[in-house]
Amino acid sequence: MLDANFWQDKSNSQKVIKEKKLFEDLIKSHQTSIQNLKDLDELNQLALDEDNINIQNEIFSNIKSLRELVKKNEIKCFLSNEADFLNCYIEIHAGAGGTESQDWAEMLRRMYLKWSDNKKFKSNLISEHKGDEAGIKSSTIKIEGDYVFGWLKNESGIHRLVRISPFDSGARRHTSFASIWVYPVVDENINIEILDKDLRIDTYRSSGAGGQHVNTTDSAVRITHLPTKIVVQCQNERSQHKNKETCMNMLRARLYDFEIKKKEKQNQNLESSKSEIGWGHQIRSYVLQPYRLVKDNRTNFESTNPDKVLNGEIDDFLEQSLYQIK
Repeated sequence: MLDANFWQDKSNSQKVIKEKKLFEDLIKSHQTSIQNLKDLDELNQLALDEDNINIQNEIFSNIKSLRELVKKNEIKCFLSNEADFLNCYIEIHAGAGGTESQDWAEMLRRMYLKWSDNKKFKSNLISEHKGDEAGIKSSTIKIEGDYVFGWLKNESGIHRLVRISPFDSGARRHTSFASIWVYPVVDENINIEILDKDLRIDTYRSSGAGGQHVNTTDSAVRITHLPTKIVVQCQNERSQHKNKETCMNMLRARLYDFEIKKKEKQNQNLESSKSEIGWGHQIRSYVLQPYRLVKDNRTNFESTNPDKVLNGEIDDFLEQSLYQIK
């Protein structure tokens, strides 16, 4: 920051300032926790000398609050990878099963949007393909906030739902699948080379809401990166130019994530975990019938309140994945 040219690059300076603030907040919180613990210890000694039960109960309550604060700082220490502090994209795709899986995909999208709202993060719908009768076939959302990718990076995989189908007149139990893919939003300082000859760009008519202009022109854009077969698409902007710009940003993010995965694979054996991100190898099961349970198959963490989980209260699952998934 002391460099004379630091403020010339606005994008890089904003990134550095954001990182600096995150580290400063973490250090300050750690120092505050240490001081609070010392103060509580001294107060506890006085309460013991005076045999004051009321003060001891108050100290116990403050210790519980302090433990929660320390736990939050501990989690932030797990979010130390290069991309963890970045914003993220979430792609949601319905599995085989038609309306059932498409409705499940929409339920998952709502879960992540509710989680984002609970965290006071900013979310934006990038693209969406609605189901034939209900739900969505696919959707891409962008979430912006502190450590968003770090929080959600382990959500990539297959999510399984078991319930009595609201679309089955016979009220039979159905199993549905949807896939989640989370990848970071990269900034312009990360050099990702994209050659024009490697791209296939298609335009099509937007199928979502957005006004007469969006629905009557080929404003939606789909870009295929031929070497890697990565496909990105956007339809939320009113102009084809802006949709293409968003697609290119998403493609850069996908390619960055692709390269990160390649490096990780070189450093450790990821073949077993890779095989789990496939149909029939769900990372988490959400059972609404015949019993009520959400279970993460990687950490074995469980919740007996699926309603809270589907309403965006997934922090416990995210924390467990940070602690246990390497």
